[in-house]
Amino acid sequence: MRRYPPIADHGLIGDLQTAALVSSEGVIDWFCAPRFDSPSLFASLLDHDKGGHFAITADVEDPADVTIRQLYLPDTAIVITRFLTVDGIGEVVDFMPLDNPSTAHDRRRIFRAVRVVRGRVRFRLECRPRFDYGRAEHETATGPNGVTFRSEAGTAHLQPFGPISLDVDDRDVVTRFTLHHGELAAVLLTTGAPGDLVPEPLGEAEGRELFYDTIRFWHEWISRCLYKGRWQQVVNRSAITLKLLSYAPTGAFLAAATTGLPEQVGGERNWDYRFTWVRDASLSVGALIGLGYNDEADAFRAWLGQRMVDGGTANGEPLQIMYRIDGDAHLVEETLDHFEGYRGSAPVRIGNGAADQLQLDIYGEAVYGLTQNMHVADVAGYDGWVKVAELLDWLCDHWDRPDEGIWETRGGRRNFTYSRLMCWAAFDRAIRAAQRLGRPADLARWTSVRDDILRQVMDQGWNEKRQAFVQSYGGEVLDASLLWMPLTGFLAPRDRRWLATLDAMGEELVSDSLVYRYNPEASPDGLRGSEGTFSLCSFLYVHALARAGRIELARYAFEKMLTYANHVGLFAEEIGPTGEQLGNFPQAFTHLALIEAAMALDEELDRATGREEFPARPPLV
Repeated sequence: MRRYPPIADHGLIGDLQTAALVSSEGVIDWFCAPRFDSPSLFASLLDHDKGGHFAITADVEDPADVTIRQLYLPDTAIVITRFLTVDGIGEVVDFMPLDNPSTAHDRRRIFRAVRVVRGRVRFRLECRPRFDYGRAEHETATGPNGVTFRSEAGTAHLQPFGPISLDVDDRDVVTRFTLHHGELAAVLLTTGAPGDLVPEPLGEAEGRELFYDTIRFWHEWISRCLYKGRWQQVVNRSAITLKLLSYAPTGAFLAAATTGLPEQVGGERNWDYRFTWVRDASLSVGALIGLGYNDEADAFRAWLGQRMVDGGTANGEPLQIMYRIDGDAHLVEETLDHFEGYRGSAPVRIGNGAADQLQLDIYGEAVYGLTQNMHVADVAGYDGWVKVAELLDWLCDHWDRPDEGIWETRGGRRNFTYSRLMCWAAFDRAIRAAQRLGRPADLARWTSVRDDILRQVMDQGWNEKRQAFVQSYGGEVLDASLLWMPLTGFLAPRDRRWLATLDAMGEELVSDSLVYRYNPEASPDGLRGSEGTFSLCSFLYVHALARAGRIELARYAFEKMLTYANHVGLFAEEIGPTGEQLGNFPQAFTHLALIEAAMALDEELDRATGREEFPARPPLV
C-alpha cells in the first residue's frame, strides 16, 4: 500500500452519523467514531505510521501484477474495489449499515465483504486501529466471535465470516487468505464506547440482509430525486454525497468528511472541516429543495432555528459562523503535533479557530435557508419568525462593519464587498418572507437599510479603473465570491457592470474553466503558501455564465469541470496545477454548487431550444 495515496483516490461510505474513506487500494485510511467530529480510529491519510488503517488488498509480490478499479454500486453509497490479477478477479464490497440513523448512539459498523468472481485471488488483511488520533494505546484479545481492541478511548471488535481466520500480530490483526471462484468471506468492524461489551455474533444470513437493506435505503432515497436533466448520474452522485455529509440526529450538514488535508501539499493551509458552517449548510437547502428533498431541508432549518433560539455569541452576534454538528458552539483549535500530516503537510489541526471570526455574510445565507420555499413548510413557526426579525433588527445596526469575509482570511478585517452583498440578501429575503407570510416586521426600516446597502456596494464595491466589482472597498483585487452577485438577484445577470466583472474574472481568475478565489499575492490573507483553484467557484462560474446567456461557454466549462471529478464522481475543495484534488474531501460546497449549476444550465439550454417546460427557478440566494 502506498504511504499517501492521492486525495482523490477514495470513495466515501457512511451511515449518516459518521463516514469513512476507502482508497482505491482497498484501504480504509480515514474513519472517526462515533461521529464525524469524533477522534479517529483510522487516520493513516494524515500519518501513515501512526494514524492506523484497515486494509483488504490483493496479496501479490509485485504491485504491477494487479490492476485495481473502484466504483460505486449504482445509486448507492456502497463502494466496490476490484482487483484484477492473472490468476483471478476479486472484489471488496464496503458499506456502513444504517443503524437507526436519526438517533445518536455510539455503535458504528463497517461491513467488508470479499468475493472472487473468476479464478482465485490471495488477499491480505491488516486491521491496525489507532484510537484517539493515535494518542491512546490499546490491548487486543481473541475470543470465540473474533478479535476485540480495547482502549481508554473506545472499543472495536472485528468478526470474521466464511473461510477466513484472524491472526493477531502484537496488538493488530494481520492475516492472509485465498478465495476461489464463487467463494465469499467478510469481516464486520463494530466500534463502541470504552468498556462496551463484545457485540453479539452476526450470522451470514444477517450479514446479507444488512447488504440488501443498505441497497434498498439508498435506492429508495435517490428515487425521490426530481432532477431528470442532462447530467442525472452526476447530480445523483452529488446528492448522495450531500446526504452522506449530513448528521441525521440533528439535520446538520458538515463541510467535508476530513480534517487536515492540505490546500497545498507541504503547506500550512490545513483546516478541520467536520463542522457545520451556517453559510455552506444554508446554501445546501436550496439545492436539496430543487431536487425534491424537503425533509432534509426542513431538518436543517429546524437545526439553524434552534441555534438562533439558543442565543448569540459572547461578542453579541446572533449567530456563530460554524458549530459542531450537535449545535455545540465550542470548536477550540489545536494541533496534532505527533502527526506528520498528509505527505508532510503540517500542522494537522482539529477544531477550528475561525469559529470566532466575524463574517457578516452568514446572515444573508441564514435568512435564505430559513425562508426558502416557505410555502412547503414554515418550519420556524411564529417563534422562529420572531428570532428572524430580531436578527434583522440587529443587522440594521451592524451591517456596515469590517469583517474577516467568506474565505476566513487571517490577515485582518476589511470592508468585503461579498459581506455587504449578503447583508443586502438578508434584508431582501426577509422583506419578501414577511410580506408573503403576513408576519410582523419593521418593513420601512428594513427596506431603507436594504437600499442603503445596494447604493453603497454600487458606489464603493465598483472599481471604475478595473471596470469590475472588487473584493473590498477601495481595492483592486477581484474575488470569485462575487459570482453570487447575479445569483442573488442583486444585479440582473446581463447588467453591463456585471458582464464587465464577469469578463474581468475570466481574464484574471479563470484558468481553463478552473477558477481561483482571489490572488493571495495581491490580497495577502495572513497565511504562507498558495492554493489551487476553488471548485465551488468553478461551478459558480458555470452558473453565472449560463444566466448571462453564454450558454455554450457555460456548457463547455461544466463538462471540463466534470473531468476533474475523481473516479467515482467526487470532488475535494480545490484542483491543483496538474489536475490533482487538494483540500478536505469530499467537500459539500463543491457538490451543492455542481447541482445548482447543472439545474441552471438545463433551464437555459431548454429555454434556448424552446423546450422549457417549467418556469425558471428563483435566484440561488
